[in-house]
Amino acid sequence: MDHSIGDFSIDTDLRRFLLASARESITAELEGRPPVRPPLPSGQPHGQPQSRAVLEKECGAFVSLHINGGLRGCIGRMSAGDPLEKTVRIMALEAAFHDPRFPPLDKAELGRCLIEISVLSPPEPMTDPRSAKIGVHGLWLMHRGRSGVFLPQVPVEQGWDLPQYLEQLCYKAGLSPGAYDEKDARLYSFTAVVFSEE
Repeated sequence: MDHSIGDFSIDTDLRRFLLASARESITAELEGRPPVRPPLPSGQPHGQPQSRAVLEKECGAFVSLHINGGLRGCIGRMSAGDPLEKTVRIMALEAAFHDPRFPPLDKAELGRCLIEISVLSPPEPMTDPRSAKIGVHGLWLMHRGRSGVFLPQVPVEQGWDLPQYLEQLCYKAGLSPGAYDEKDARLYSFTAVVFSEE
């Protein structure tokens, strides 16, 4: 099954490759060695134009780590000047070792970790916050020098309705409820292709 975003799609083989690449980056760091690029499945050589175009696409991506259903790290970029493949590798390391909410991942945890990747569409200004669709739109709020972002899957996982989603976004940005409606507040929406090892 293809999962499309913008003008390209990420098929099952490429999703597996990106997940394997993220895991190898973390494993190599824990083992103190250079990472080895995983092979793409047979019939999908790295040189194939379609596969190469997706892996070289410059777009935002987040990598999330979960253990026993709980978040263990999540870091990403809303946009990137690097190819998607490189962004995923970098964000995997950031999520594993540099998320300030968690201690660095250790070897004992790696085997229990499930890796999830979210590949983002370019953010677009959202003029009407109430037009956001739960499970479809991620939101990014910037206001008064603060910012907060939620991926599209977060309100679904948390069981939030739209008012709760918007309120929680304000809290995450360190702002008061309703700040998204204030003058000079900038609210952006985006969609994502989300896939995991699960």
